[in-house]
Amino acid sequence: MPVFWLVMIVLAIAIGGYILGRGRALAGAGGDSRHLHSLPNYYGSNVAIKAVAPAFLLMIVWLIAQPIFVSSQVAGDLPDGIVADGSSMSLVMAEVRRTAEGINAAVASGAMSPEMASSGRADISDFTTRLQDAGQIVTATITQPILNAAQSYRAMNATGNLLMTGLVLLLALGGTVWGLRESYPEFRARNVVEASVRALLIAAASIAILTTIGIVLSLIFNTIEFFRIYPASDFFGSMTWSPSFQGNSQLGIWPLLWGTLYISIIALLVAVPIGLFAAIYLSEYASKNVRAFAKPAIEVLAGIPTIVYGLFALLTVGPLLMGVFGNDGLGWMQSGTAVMTAGLVMGIMLIPFVSSLSDDIINAVPQAMRDGSYGLGATKSETIRQVVLPAALPGIVGAILLAASRAIGETMIVVLGAGAAARLSLNPFDAMTTVTAKIVSQLTGDSDFASPEALVAFALGMTLFIITLGLNVFALYIVRKYREQYE
Repeated sequence: MPVFWLVMIVLAIAIGGYILGRGRALAGAGGDSRHLHSLPNYYGSNVAIKAVAPAFLLMIVWLIAQPIFVSSQVAGDLPDGIVADGSSMSLVMAEVRRTAEGINAAVASGAMSPEMASSGRADISDFTTRLQDAGQIVTATITQPILNAAQSYRAMNATGNLLMTGLVLLLALGGTVWGLRESYPEFRARNVVEASVRALLIAAASIAILTTIGIVLSLIFNTIEFFRIYPASDFFGSMTWSPSFQGNSQLGIWPLLWGTLYISIIALLVAVPIGLFAAIYLSEYASKNVRAFAKPAIEVLAGIPTIVYGLFALLTVGPLLMGVFGNDGLGWMQSGTAVMTAGLVMGIMLIPFVSSLSDDIINAVPQAMRDGSYGLGATKSETIRQVVLPAALPGIVGAILLAASRAIGETMIVVLGAGAAARLSLNPFDAMTTVTAKIVSQLTGDSDFASPEALVAFALGMTLFIITLGLNVFALYIVRKYREQYE
């Protein structure tokens, strides 16, 4: 049974349990809710929670564990010589999964009978022909070991889904019966429901923390695996980035790190002054009508997809800079893809991040501080420089930090606007690339995750994570220092 319909059935059972639980509690009190410990809705909610919570928890755990278990079982049954010719078990299992998906699609479309799909003696050529006729072919040649593994994979998944469906429905019905038995007047349904809601809120609050921990652990483990097969001294000591999946790669991070920082600095040099000046004008000088129009117009920039910014850099800003700094102008620029192109467009994209947050922070400064400054004889500009901006400095630093983190993690603008050359250069009109762009390129396609050329993406990601963490710690130090000085 598809997961969607299973969820719908469990929710229907919960709704039915809610109605029955509420009615049973009222019936036990003789129809008078004053004889109940809790309001009738709490009794119904108690039944619904007991029907939904265990069933959904089992479903989530099962959906996470089943693919891991099935893949490990199928991989263990594969012949010893299946991994050859520079391949890896991850690539073989990806082939098995795609073949199994192709078989399922062919059966669903009628191009293949269920008997043939599960046959252990199926003719390989006939099998391939039927998949091609159904438009589901995923490889040029399906070998017998891959076909057998795909059939096992498909059968084990089908069995697992059937078991999951039965157990989830059994838990939902059992929870409903349990809740109905508790629907008597003296039962403290409100306490149970409120404790359940509190647990739900704690779980929701924990998701962000657990997700962060999971991301960090995945980066750490894969980074350690990378450094086992590629020396860390070469990764941090080499000034050359030249990956080659044929071997003899040079994977020095410094050209990528330099390109990331160079483009980010240019973007911040564009975004911070313009965004901050715009925030000061909107909060201190603009009339209500001007502010009502200008602030939403600036914030529209934040809603434009980054691929659109990338196309803008490639088709508009790059040719424009070439006309001024190219061979027809000053002769400094060889092509439209350069650090300056990506930096300018990225700076435009970051303006609303700095402007909107800084404007909100400046507006949060109490008016009494401005009035006190005016009372001492200060002008409006002096009040802004000496009172408003120092008071709003922690928030402004946070806005700049957010913009810096956004610039470091940008990919599409870099790919289309800055090029793909990994080089160390001070010329802002040279083509360069960033860490994020190379992470994408190293993981594009069926990468062999046993090779350093693929695992290097995790080391690059870990490096970016540490840099961003360092920026956050530094910004927190600056904020606390200025806040203490101000107070």
